[in-house]
Amino acid sequence: MANPNTPTIASLKRAIEIAETIEKLQAQLASLLGGQSVAASPAKPAAAASASPAPRKGRRGGKRKLSPEARANIVAAQRARWAKIRGGAKAAPAAAPAPAAKNAGKKGKKKRMLTPEGRAALSAALKARWAARKKGGPAPNQRKK
Repeated sequence: MANPNTPTIASLKRAIEIAETIEKLQAQLASLLGGQSVAASPAKPAAAASASPAPRKGRRGGKRKLSPEARANIVAAQRARWAKIRGGAKAAPAAAPAPAAKNAGKKGKKKRMLTPEGRAALSAALKARWAARKKGGPAPNQRKK
């Protein structure tokens, strides 16, 4: 008994015709697009599909690399930031990076710090809240559900 999933000779011939038509249409499409590559069809052999050129590096893929000068500028700027945070414990190298010189005139955002009074007020509020919670009541600033 024949397997019902086995294709007939007529269906195989029709499949070949369709594959050839697809290849012709892809060739026409490639000529219209100026020779840009078109996705390989399933009818093409795997060797022909793998013969396409490798993807370009840059915006489409691959890892970006910094030039040594750019890397040195970034390292020097970071060391200068660390030195500023540490209070000048480790001085920045003598050669200041060019980007830092460009941004010297611009105002940067200062980090917001708590004043001692603000810190004391927060501490008092938290102590009051936890004292109320320990007693079993709601905290003074608890949200209503």
